[in-house]
Formats: sequence, C-alpha cells, structure tokens
Amino acid sequence: MKKLISIVGTTGIGKTKLAIELAKYFDTEIVSCDSRQFFREMKIGTAMPTREELAQATHHFIGNLSVEDYYSIGQFEREAIAKIEELFTKNEVVIMVGGSMMYEKAVIQGLNDLPEADEENQRKLEQIFNEEGIESVQKILENLDPEYFNIVDKDNPRRLFRAIDVIWQTEKTYTENISVQLNQRNFEVIRIGISAPRETIYERINRRVDVMLENGLIDEARSLIDFRKLIALQTVGYSELFRYFDGEWSLDFAVEEIKKNSRRFAKRQLTWYRKETNIHWVNFENSVQESLSLLSNLNIKSKIN
Repeated sequence: MKKLISIVGTTGIGKTKLAIELAKYFDTEIVSCDSRQFFREMKIGTAMPTREELAQATHHFIGNLSVEDYYSIGQFEREAIAKIEELFTKNEVVIMVGGSMMYEKAVIQGLNDLPEADEENQRKLEQIFNEEGIESVQKILENLDPEYFNIVDKDNPRRLFRAIDVIWQTEKTYTENISVQLNQRNFEVIRIGISAPRETIYERINRRVDVMLENGLIDEARSLIDFRKLIALQTVGYSELFRYFDGEWSLDFAVEEIKKNSRRFAKRQLTWYRKETNIHWVNFENSVQESLSLLSNLNIKSKIN
C-alpha cells in the first residue's frame, strides 16, 4: 500500500524543514495542507517556505491562489486527493505537511456529508459580524458547541460561520457532525508530530514574528490594505497590523498582539493533537533522525537506498 507521511505540529516548530528532509530522503514531493500558505500575496506573514526551501523539494498548494479567490475545504480535499493519487503513480511515498488541522483531516479521513451553506444563515452571520464584530459570532459558537469552539481558529470568520450554519441546519453540534469518518482512503497514512515543551514553542513563535518583521511583514500587510475585508486577510499577522495602520494601536502593541494570537493558535493546535491517538511523536531537536528511525522500523525504505 502506498504511504502518505503527514507531518503535524504547532506553528513554528519546524515542520517545513522535516518535510523537506523526508522528501529528499524518499525522492518524492510535498503536498501542503497549510490553508494560509495557499495565498501568494501572503508570503511573509504565513511563513511560506522560502525560494531556497522550495528549490530543495517540489511543493504543491503553496502560493497557488490569490487572496481574491474563493476556495473551500471541499475543493482542497478533491484537489489534494487527485494530486496525491497522481504522485503515487511514480512514488511509493508522498509527504504532506501543515498545521491546518481540518485540512489535514479532510485529506486523511475525508469530509463528512455536511449540508451546503445556507444563504440566509450566511447573510445573518455576516450582518452580526459587520455590526457587532467577531466576538459576537464567537459567542454564538461557544454557546452552541463549546468543544469545537476550543479548537477552532476563533479569528477566522469563515470557520465560525460554517460551523454555526451546520449546527443551525442539522440541530446537532459541529463536533457530532464531523466525528464520523466517511471516506476510506486507498493509501496508508503515517502521522509524525513534532513535539517540544510549551515554553519552547512560545519562544520560537515570538522569534518567528520578529523575523517576519525583519523580512518586511509591515510592508506586505500595507500592500494588502485594499483587500482587508476578504476572508483570507482575517488572520493573525495582518488583522493586527491593519489596526496599527488605522491608528487604533501602536506598532509595539500590534506586534505583541500578533505574538499573543499566534501563541493562542498553537495552544488550539496542541488541544487538537492531544486528542489524536495515531500520531508518532518526535523531538523538535532531533526530528529528522528520529523520524527516519521510526520509518525504518515501520519498514518504509527510501527508493534511493
């Protein structure tokens, strides 16, 4: 059976480096399931792999969209599975990497048979969002499904709208709706998670934000001001800087908010991954060697060797 090796872990933990090293070892290609890195205009703020990193292994679903494009998780599932099946025609192993939990789930388990978006519900939620702010939308979801609320990207209105819409339509929590696997895959999935102490994760996140700023994050965000209302830009690293540009926050405060919200997202990732029982954990300081040892024990060999 063909093998999909899925690299998971919190933001800033070193998933890109491990994915590239494994892709080189197995002479294969990488499928990204990081939903923020789909958008080509957001290179710095999403820590998109650098030109040098992209040159080391072929990547798919990196910078393939514009922020103006509509793109759903359902579209990603279909396109990612098609690409993985194509890659399996010439490779025994394919690497997948990314910290977008629901996008990884869509590929390895399939999406549940959820109803299409209800236009009336969407308009109602848009109105609440525009008139009362994202906090009111967050409160609705927290009351309807506190379990999913603990792990959802609370700063992403599209995720909030979708979950609330499904709950309203089905009269079941979103957690109940997504709990059953519907699509069996014709490949084996091996999940490798990179672990580190929480204080280390937070230190790496803080440093990563500093590096983004050194690399030009402020100018990148300023170039996207005209698109600030688009869903793609309602995300950490950009929404905070827009408030700085508006004169609402100082730059120092905006930067601290980026760091804080990035740490909050990492905490949600940890909550999600703790519930998963099929992840092989490796230490962040030795992730490549531990992963290769693990895969060797599972009798997964490089076609080069």
